[in-house]
Amino acid sequence: MNTFKKHIPLEEGDFYVTKEGYRCFTKQYHLKRGYCCKSGCRHCPYGFDKNRDAN
Repeated sequence: MNTFKKHIPLEEGDFYVTKEGYRCFTKQYHLKRGYCCKSGCRHCPYGFDKNRDAN
């Protein structure tokens, strides 16, 4: 089994920089990536909520 993640090149609209200087990935990027990382991303299109879905 391959444990390496596929590299997804960044394109315009995949992220923006917050006022604190962090890169915040958009729904567009998450959909392109194709899976939920379960990190509680601000724009998660998969419905994951780290407060509700924590194990």
